[in-house]
Amino acid sequence: MNIIKFLDEFTTDNLIDGKTSRRDVFSKFGALSKKAAIAAVPFGLASVPKKALAQSMSADPVGALQLALTLEYLEDEFYDLALQSGVLPSGRPEIVYMQISKHEQAHVDFLRAGLEGAGVTPVEKPTFDFTVGGMFDPFNDNGVGQETAYAQLLALAQAFEDTGVRAYKGQAGNLLGSDFLTPALQIHSVEARHASEIRRLRGLKGWITNNDRGMGMPEATQAVYDGEENIVQGGVDVTTLGSDGPFTMEASSEAYDEPLSGDDATAIASLFIVN
Repeated sequence: MNIIKFLDEFTTDNLIDGKTSRRDVFSKFGALSKKAAIAAVPFGLASVPKKALAQSMSADPVGALQLALTLEYLEDEFYDLALQSGVLPSGRPEIVYMQISKHEQAHVDFLRAGLEGAGVTPVEKPTFDFTVGGMFDPFNDNGVGQETAYAQLLALAQAFEDTGVRAYKGQAGNLLGSDFLTPALQIHSVEARHASEIRRLRGLKGWITNNDRGMGMPEATQAVYDGEENIVQGGVDVTTLGSDGPFTMEASSEAYDEPLSGDDATAIASLFIVN
């Protein structure tokens, strides 16, 4: 597991083709064709960019998209393997995983098309280890048993989806002024729906309370939830609000999702990356 190598993929030098200037890169973001966008997002996830990214010539939008693509690679492969594993019960769990899998594949296709349309080489798909060195057996490959494997499938899916929601929120600022802000927010809202569906399959509320990772979640997933207990929004302590008395700490934290920094999202994903 080479975390340093993974982090290095997100440096400016590695994100931008050496033959392409920053100005060229961002002028090309608007050149993504309607045909490519429709092929990449068959269910109409995002509108087609029609103009160059505005003003900012920093590498931040590219880095944000590369990070998003890496997280989507992870989710896409996870759901694909889950569906092949035979661990999922028939009925609603299988239907939910099938639908989410379609979404994740569409997200991968869209992000790759957007980067390629900008003249940027998409980050390569890493090699993933969803067992985390043997800590888990979500696909029952090592005979942990159907019930335990299914519980792990749900727990990992919850961690991935909750990470995705917070990571997209955390990168939104890096996409300000770009034509990719709107589609990124569209993906963000879909990830939130995924998170809610998975959490309900686990018998939990559809949202996070404080920094509680939830019943049955491994301690290793706590980093996904740290910071969610924040109750100050826009400089206002929201527990002081409410027409019939102050909101509780729990209700206040549930009402707002917190962003996750790129470094934190990378550290979480790195647990499942071999190289």
